[in-house]
Amino acid sequence: MTDVGFFNNAQGVHAESIKFVTNISTPATVSALEKLEVRIAPGAIHDSAERCDAPKCQPETRVAVQNDLYDWIVADDGALDRPRKVKWVTGPAGSGKTAIMGSLAARCAANGVLGATFFFAYWSGSIGRRRKTAFVTTIAHQLGRYHPDLREEISKAIDTNSDVFDKNLQTQMEILVLRPLQGLARPVNKPGLQGAIIIDGLDECEAEQYRDMTKPEGRPERKNEDDQLEILQVLQAAASDPLFPFRILIASRPERIFREFFDPENNPFPFSHKLDLHEDYNADADITLFLEAQFSRLRRRYNLPLSWPPPGTIQTLVENASRQFIYAATVIRLLDMGHQEPPKALLDAILKTGATQRTNLEPLEQLDALYLHILSSSPDPALSVKWIRIIARFNLLDGSYNFTVHPYASNVHLLLQTDPEGYEAEHLLGNLHSLVRVPPFSDQATTKYDFYHKSLFDFLDDPRRCGKLHIQHEEVHRFIWDRTHQACARGCGSRLAYPEIFLRFLTDFLPYISEGIAYSRVLPTPASADWWVTMAIGHKEDNSICRMFLGVHTLNLEPFHSTSSGISFDERLWDLLDMAVRDAEERESKPQNRP
Repeated sequence: MTDVGFFNNAQGVHAESIKFVTNISTPATVSALEKLEVRIAPGAIHDSAERCDAPKCQPETRVAVQNDLYDWIVADDGALDRPRKVKWVTGPAGSGKTAIMGSLAARCAANGVLGATFFFAYWSGSIGRRRKTAFVTTIAHQLGRYHPDLREEISKAIDTNSDVFDKNLQTQMEILVLRPLQGLARPVNKPGLQGAIIIDGLDECEAEQYRDMTKPEGRPERKNEDDQLEILQVLQAAASDPLFPFRILIASRPERIFREFFDPENNPFPFSHKLDLHEDYNADADITLFLEAQFSRLRRRYNLPLSWPPPGTIQTLVENASRQFIYAATVIRLLDMGHQEPPKALLDAILKTGATQRTNLEPLEQLDALYLHILSSSPDPALSVKWIRIIARFNLLDGSYNFTVHPYASNVHLLLQTDPEGYEAEHLLGNLHSLVRVPPFSDQATTKYDFYHKSLFDFLDDPRRCGKLHIQHEEVHRFIWDRTHQACARGCGSRLAYPEIFLRFLTDFLPYISEGIAYSRVLPTPASADWWVTMAIGHKEDNSICRMFLGVHTLNLEPFHSTSSGISFDERLWDLLDMAVRDAEERESKPQNRP
């Protein structure tokens, strides 16, 4: 997973384990399958509402690779002693893995040979799509949906093992999938099951933690690779069962954990031959078809002549793409969404950029040049990158904790803009619509920013690729806390009254990013006590006010964090703040003397 986590090691956060669903009330009238359904990740299924904007293969493109994968799914290798039930599809970021898996899943569903799908996504606001917690339950739910006989066996398994949802993945796979399949195998004359279980983006699965991350003692922190390997091992064990009838298709980038797992020298399991989208298929013809169709659409939309683009343009763009569909898709989005310049001028700039960068040494070089060109079109590229990183982190936090509000665009604007009533967001991000999903103005109070592709953060994380646009973590920490100080100082005045939803946004999110105070140039904040008292009166039941106050004011007060009386510094500080609240309320309740 790309490291956009510049708020790691936040202080004052207590999270032993984030469960996908907790404290669910399940009265006797709730069926076993209903208990299962509330523990799935619905957004991870191929046809979910969350994936309505997911990339899809352009008609008549990626036909060969889709046909090869489909033929493998429906092929009969029953004569083999050890059927090859698992296949790895790999390729670098932007090679079209997710689009191919999505199109293949739709084809399998239409032909009745789809068992289940799970599309991981690092950017998703749903924690179920980012972690392993709901993986097996989501697979089992779909298998039961597609196969009525299996549904009944799964229901029996849940009734018999009421604690199955608290078990590890291997036990869940055994109880929810393998034993129900064994129950189907006993009666004679049962129709055989077949089909595909399609797993996409497994390299984007992030680790589930099982300890208090604020305490150094105890078990070590789990790495993303640990949970990714666990899922691979669970799937391999399932495929090893002779009664398991499904083909498992796993798509990921070629990260080391996957290369080692699927290496026949390390793992003797009979995997099917891997499919490398970059090495095994020449995507140039498909990218050409995609660009031809998209340029035709742009000509109609902008009433451009048939002579546009000039001869040789598509071939140049195909060469620049280096078999990476993300390059072609980003070019088209830029031409389609450019607000400042017409498509012809934008295309000329792209071609000029590519001509100056071409060395044929690095497949991603042209994509990097394109990202650099687009980001540099912002009036302040470095500031735009800071916004992008902070927005991405807010989105991840939103999916990990049970916040009462969300990082909607309007909340982000009030926090990050120097003038809360200005148009700094549009000024910075207006030219970046090909990289950032910017909500329309009318939806900004209810919609978050989003990003089109993970490869943008791969680019920004590598100083060798993004060059002058690489932002050190300390700079981002300092920026977020300087803007926090700015918001607090504004809140002390009378010129601006923040909406309640923004105050809740501050109290929800900022306690989780207190690491930034170590780098702020302006703290301790000059914001007066009135600000904190006012906030505390409005949110008396919310202890995050205390954590937020501590995060802003007390970095250098460690010697005072304990007292001889045994009362903690946190308790002492909260008592003082509570006294200030009561005093302020009493003063407000007294009649005012008027002249």
